[in-house]
Amino acid sequence: MKNALNPSSVRKPFGNYNHGLLVAAGASLLVTSGQLGIGLDDVIPADVTAQAELCFKAIDAILSEAGMTFADVIRISGFVTRREDFPAYMAVRDRFTLDPKPVSTLIVVGGFTRPEFLVEVEVTAAKVI
Repeated sequence: MKNALNPSSVRKPFGNYNHGLLVAAGASLLVTSGQLGIGLDDVIPADVTAQAELCFKAIDAILSEAGMTFADVIRISGFVTRREDFPAYMAVRDRFTLDPKPVSTLIVVGGFTRPEFLVEVEVTAAKVI
């Protein structure tokens, strides 16, 4: 269903992701909005690890609602407010992602709608139906 694309003419990925994924024709496509690190109780944890876990748990629920899992994720876009939070965010991302690893982009941003938010994550998933 998905073929990883990492051409030898392109530098190897820096981490646990692929440069490209080719999805078979006939796949159902899911695109999520950015998920923030806030719980159902409106509590926003103070650290990026706990916020990232909430982001990925929310994405897991959305995937489940669509009849999908993290095995179907083909693209992750992550946004953090501090460069030093890269390792913590990536550790959480790597716990949730499955092989073949999705393509991934991580960007440092100036902030989100509320200053307490440290991370936001969105995904694209595809599943052959």
